[in-house]
Amino acid sequence: MLVTQAERLNFSSIINRTEYPDFMDIQIKSFQDFFQLETKSEERGNEGLYNTFMENFPITDTRNQFVLEFLDYFIDPPRYTIEECIERGLTYSVPLKARLKLYCTDPEHEDFETIVQDVYLGTIPYMTPSGTFCINGAERVVVSQLHRSPGVFFGQSFHANGTKLYSARVIPFKGSWIEFATDINSVMYAYIDRKKKLPVTTLFRAIGFERDKDILEIFDLAEEVKVSKAGLKKVLGRKLAARVLNTWHEDFVDEDTGEVVSIERNEIVLDRDTVLDKDNIEEILETSVKTILLHKESAQQGDYAIIHNTLQKDPTNSEKEAVEHIYRQLRNAEPPDEETARGIIDKLFFSDQRYSLGEVGRYRMNKKLGLDIGMDKQVLTKEDIITIIKYLIELINSKAEIDDIDHLSNRRVRTVGEQLSSQFGVGLARMARTIRERMNVRDNEVFTPIDLINAKTLSSVINSFFGTNQLSQFMDQTNPLAEITHKRRLSALGPGGLSRERAGFEVRDVHYTHYGRLCPIETPEGPNIGLISSLSVYAKVNSMGFIETPYRKVTDGVVDIKGEPVYLSAEEEEEQMIAQATVKVDDTGKILHDKVIARMEGDFPVVEPSQVHYTDVAPNQIASISASLIPFLEHDDANRALMGSNMMRQAVPLLRPQAPIVGTGLERQVASDSRVLINAEGNGVVEYVDANEITIKYDRTEDEAKVSFDSDVKTYPLIKFRKTNQGTSINLKPIVEKGDKVVKGQVLCEGYATQKGELALGRNMKVAFMPWKGYNFEDAIVISEKVVREDIFTSIHIDEYSLEVRDTKLGNEELTNDIPNVSEEATKDLDENGMIRIGAEVKPGDILIGKITPKGESDPTPEEKLLRAIFGDKAGDVKDASLKASPSLNGVVIDKKLFARAVKDKRKRAKDKEDIAQLEGIYDKKFDDLKEVLVEKLFAIVGGKTAQGVYNDLGEEVLPKGKKYTLKMLNAVDDYTHLTTGVWTTDDYTNKLVADLIHNYKIKENDLQGSLRREKFTISVGDELPAGIIKLAKVYIAKKRKLKVGDKMAGRHGNKGIVARIVRQEDMPFLEDGTPVDIVLNPLGVPSRMNIGQIYETVLGWAGQKLGRTYATPIFDGASLDQINKFTDEAGIPRFGHTYLYDGGTGDRFDQPATVGVIYMLKLGHMVDDKMHARSIGPYSLITQQPLGGKAQFGGQRFGEMEVWALEAYGASATLREILTVKSDDVIGRAKTYESIVKGEPMPEPGLPESFNVLMHELKGLGLDIRLEE
Repeated sequence: MLVTQAERLNFSSIINRTEYPDFMDIQIKSFQDFFQLETKSEERGNEGLYNTFMENFPITDTRNQFVLEFLDYFIDPPRYTIEECIERGLTYSVPLKARLKLYCTDPEHEDFETIVQDVYLGTIPYMTPSGTFCINGAERVVVSQLHRSPGVFFGQSFHANGTKLYSARVIPFKGSWIEFATDINSVMYAYIDRKKKLPVTTLFRAIGFERDKDILEIFDLAEEVKVSKAGLKKVLGRKLAARVLNTWHEDFVDEDTGEVVSIERNEIVLDRDTVLDKDNIEEILETSVKTILLHKESAQQGDYAIIHNTLQKDPTNSEKEAVEHIYRQLRNAEPPDEETARGIIDKLFFSDQRYSLGEVGRYRMNKKLGLDIGMDKQVLTKEDIITIIKYLIELINSKAEIDDIDHLSNRRVRTVGEQLSSQFGVGLARMARTIRERMNVRDNEVFTPIDLINAKTLSSVINSFFGTNQLSQFMDQTNPLAEITHKRRLSALGPGGLSRERAGFEVRDVHYTHYGRLCPIETPEGPNIGLISSLSVYAKVNSMGFIETPYRKVTDGVVDIKGEPVYLSAEEEEEQMIAQATVKVDDTGKILHDKVIARMEGDFPVVEPSQVHYTDVAPNQIASISASLIPFLEHDDANRALMGSNMMRQAVPLLRPQAPIVGTGLERQVASDSRVLINAEGNGVVEYVDANEITIKYDRTEDEAKVSFDSDVKTYPLIKFRKTNQGTSINLKPIVEKGDKVVKGQVLCEGYATQKGELALGRNMKVAFMPWKGYNFEDAIVISEKVVREDIFTSIHIDEYSLEVRDTKLGNEELTNDIPNVSEEATKDLDENGMIRIGAEVKPGDILIGKITPKGESDPTPEEKLLRAIFGDKAGDVKDASLKASPSLNGVVIDKKLFARAVKDKRKRAKDKEDIAQLEGIYDKKFDDLKEVLVEKLFAIVGGKTAQGVYNDLGEEVLPKGKKYTLKMLNAVDDYTHLTTGVWTTDDYTNKLVADLIHNYKIKENDLQGSLRREKFTISVGDELPAGIIKLAKVYIAKKRKLKVGDKMAGRHGNKGIVARIVRQEDMPFLEDGTPVDIVLNPLGVPSRMNIGQIYETVLGWAGQKLGRTYATPIFDGASLDQINKFTDEAGIPRFGHTYLYDGGTGDRFDQPATVGVIYMLKLGHMVDDKMHARSIGPYSLITQQPLGGKAQFGGQRFGEMEVWALEAYGASATLREILTVKSDDVIGRAKTYESIVKGEPMPEPGLPESFNVLMHELKGLGLDIRLEE
C-alpha cells in the first residue's frame, strides 16, 4: 500500500470538535430544494419550482370558460454528459415537462373533453455534482446574494435645519413599496412606490376609516358628545376634534334620463380645533347635527399631536374623496368612476396576485410589531398599517428604537434556488400571458394544452439569467480552494441589491452579527471591499434565508459537550451571553474559570459562568475557509491576512504539489468537499489500477445485493490534463494499489493542488530572512537555481484553440492540409483534416488548424495571374484562413477533437433508417434483459407470498389480490415503471425491499432510455453544433512553465513578491552544515507589515522538516511559543531559527544571525510569460488614431503626461516630438517615415497629430468657428 500521510499533530485545546457542515451545501442543497426531485409531488411544500408553478396556475381565459391546471412536473435525463458539454461548448441541461390538465367549465361545450397532457417546457440548465452549471461549455457559478429582508424598517434622517425626520418603510417580496414619513411641520405622509406623497389620514379614509371620528378613535384621541342645549353647556371652552358638517339632501332632475336624483351636500359649520364659545353652540343647535367630536383633555398636547396636524393638512373628507385623491396622485389622471379608484388601493396592497410580503416578510413584520397574523396571510392588513403608524409615533416620541439595517437579521441570503424561482416566476408569468391570449382566440374548436404553450418563453428567460445576470459568474477554477470559495461567496451587488457607487461605509463595514456568519477577513481589495464576502466555515443558511451559526448550550455554568450544537440566527442571538470556545471545562463540561470573557451584542463583558447562555463551537468559527487555512493567523495584521487569504485562491496547481508541514487541520476537508477528487463510496478492495482508471469491488449487504442492478465492481476514470476555466490543468494520479482495502470516504487519487487527500497549493521551502546584495529590495525574492532545476515550482498550463467551419455565401469552407501558397515545411505536421498531430511542438507562427475559405472574384495580382496561366483557374478561388500560433505560444499538442454534423443525402438517410432500426433492436433486447433481471430479483423477494393487490398509476389492478406470486404472473406484467409501489405483501420489510428494487429499476430504465435517445441523435444529426457551423475543430496545447524572473510568489500571510534573481545554488547563503537555502526574503518586509505569523510558521516548519512531522495549528487556538520551542529543542535547531549563515560566494560567515526555517510558498497566477509583450506595427484606435493599449489588443505602451514631463526636463525635444507624432497618431507622418526607413532616406518632418484634429472638431462641435492660419 502507498504511504498515506501520518495524521497531523494537532495543537487545538478543544475536546469535542464539531463536524464542519458540507462546504458546498449552500449551492447543492439549495438547488435540490428548488427541484425537489427526491420528494413525492404530494409532499412538495410551498417552496421551489413547485410553488412557482402553483402561483401561476390555474390559468383561465377572460370568459372563465377554459381552465388550464397544473398537476406535476418531472425531468428527463440530460442528453449529454458534463464532459461532452464542456468539449462541445454545450449547456448541461435537462428537459422539463409539466403534466397539465385542460377542462371546460361551460356546459354548452359538451364535446370538449378534459385533457391531461405532458407538455415540454424547454431545457433547464442542471447543476453538476460539484455545484456548478455548465453553460455553453464553460463552468459557471451562481453566487448567493445578500439583500435586505422583506418586512418593515424604521429609520431616521435629518432635515437641513437639524430637525429629526422619522420613516417606516414596508419592503415586500413582490409588489409596491410604501413608506410613512414625517416632515418638518410634524405631519405624517405616506409615499407609494417613492412617488407622490399623501397625508396618512387620506390613506386611512381609503381603507375604511372614513370619518375623522374613526381615525381619532383608532388612537383613542376623541370623545363624542350628543348635541343638546344642556350637553353643550358642559363643554364650553373645549376644542373640536373634527369639523362640524351640516348634511342635507338636494333633489334635482337628470336631463338625460328624466329621473329624480338625490345628492348629498355638506356645509362646514365649524372648523377643526375651534374653541367652543356661546355663539358656536348656537350655530350647532341651529343645524341638524346629532353629535360632535371633542378632543380628550390629555391627548392634544400628548404624543399624538402629529395625527391632528395631519388631519389639518388632509384635503379629503370621505372614503370616496380619499380614493379619488390617491388615484389622481398615482395615475396623474381623473378616475373614471369610484370603483376603479377604489380598485387601485386594493390591487396595490391587498391583492395576492400583485403583492406579497413572502413568508419571511410576514415573519419579520409579526416579530417587529408584536402581531399574530397567520403566515399564510402575505398581503398587508389594516392592522399592519395601524400598528406601523403607532410604532412610528412611539419612535417620534423616543419610546422606540430605529432599526440597524446592517444587522444580519435585516439582511438575508438569496441562494441559487431562490434566484431560479424568481426567474421561473418571470418566465411562467410571460407564458401565462400568451396562454390566455391563445385561449381567448380559440373559441369553439377543440384544442390541447400543447397548442397553448410556447416552450421558448421559459427557456429564453432562464438562459438569459445564466448568460447575462451579474450573479451568474464564470467560475474561478485556478485551484480547488478558488472553486469552493467562489461557490460560498455572498454578494451585496446584483439585481435588487446595492451598486458599488451608492454603497457607503456602513454597509461595507464589519458588524457584530457577522460573528460566525460572514468572514471579517476575506473580501476583495478595491471598489468591492465589504460588498462581497465569504460564508464562515460553520455557517448555514436557514429556510428563511438568514445565516445561522452553531453554539453549544450552557446551563448553570455547564457546557453541553456531548449533544449537538444549536444553530442560532442573528436575531435569536440577541441578548444571549456567549463565551469563547477555548474556555477550560472538565469532563462533564463544567466551566473551570471563576470569570469568563463573553460576548453580548456588541460588547465584551466579563461575567461568571452561571450567566453564560452559550459557548462558541470552535475558535475558527468566525473565519471563512481561506482565512482558516492560514496558520498563526492570530499573529498577523488583518490587512495582510486579507491579502493572504485572497492570494491562496490565485495559487497555480504545481506539477508536484506538497501539503504544508504547518497546516491548520482544514486541508483534508477542503480537498474532499471541493468534489475534485474521487472518494470511495463504501468499504471495498481495489481490483485494478492504472494511470487512467481505478476499479474497486465494494462490499455489499445482502439487502443491497437483492435490490441492486449494478455489479458490485465500479470503475472510476481519472481526469487527465483537463483544461480549467483559468487555463491551469487538472491531472489526477491514483494513490492506491491493487489489493488495497479502502473505507468509505477514503481519497483514491491526488493531483490538481492536492496531495494524499490534502489541499496542497504550494511547496515547503527552506528560507532565510536576510538582505542579499540588494536583490531582495522592496519585496523582491531571491531564489536558488535548484528550484528551477528540480521543477519545484513548475506548472502545466493548457490552452484551447478552436476553429469553426461555416457555410459561406460563396460555398463551404474546408479543413485541409493543402493550403495555397504555403510551404510543405509549414504543413508537415498537419493531418488530412488540417489538424496538427498530437505530440507536435508548437512555435509562434505555426499552423495549428489548416482551413481554406472560398474567396470572391477580385482583380488577381501579377503573381496570381502567372499561377493561373500555369496551373489553370483552380489556385485563385480559395484563400488561407488557417489558425496560427500567437506570438508567445510555445508548447506541445496534447489533444485534438473534431466535431461534425451529419451530412444528409438520399443514401445516407436510407442508411440512417437501417442503423436506427438496428439500434432499437439492440436496445429492445437490453430492456428485455433488464426486465428479466427485475422479475428474477422480485421473485426472490416475494415468490410464494400472497399478493395484496398491486395497482398501476391509472388505478387498474395489475396483480390480483389473494393469489400467490409466481414467475409467470410477474413476467406477465407489461410495465413496471408505472406501478404504485404500495403494499405487495403483508410484511413491511418485504414491501420496503420491493419499493427500493422498483425505484432502482426505474433509474436503470431511465438511463437506458437516455442513452438510446443519445445514440439515435448521433446517428441522425451527428454532433450538435451552433447554427451555421458545419464542423468545429479544437486543439489543446500544453505549456510547461518553470519559475522565471518576474513571476509572482507569495506565502500564506500576505507576504508577496516578485522573483528578482535566480541564483546558482553554490552562490546562495548556506547553513553551518553546508545546506544552501532555497529562497532569501527581505527581513524589512516583516516589521512594518506586522505579519509575524510567517516567522512562527518558519520556525515550526523547520522543526517539522527535521522531525519528519506535519502539524495542524488551528487559528486562534494554535501552537504557543513554548510549544514551538519544545519542538525546536527536540529537533536540535536554534530557538526562533536564529542561525549564522555563510556567504556562498566567499565562504565567510555573515556578521549577524538570521532567521532561517521552512515556509510554505505559492506560485501565483500572475506569470511573466503572460505579461511579456512587444509591438512593432499594430492596430490603431479609430477616432484618435493612436495605438491601442494592452497585450490582448496587441497595443503599445502609453506615454503619459508625466513621461512627457520627464523628457521635457531633459530637454530631449526631438525624441519627444517623434514620440508624440510619427510614433503615435500623425497618420501621414508615420506612413512617410516607414517609407523613408525602407528606402534609406532621411526622416521627413512630422505633420499634425490626429488628436489635434479631434480637439478642433470638438471645439467646432461647441459652435466655435476655428481656422488654422498658415
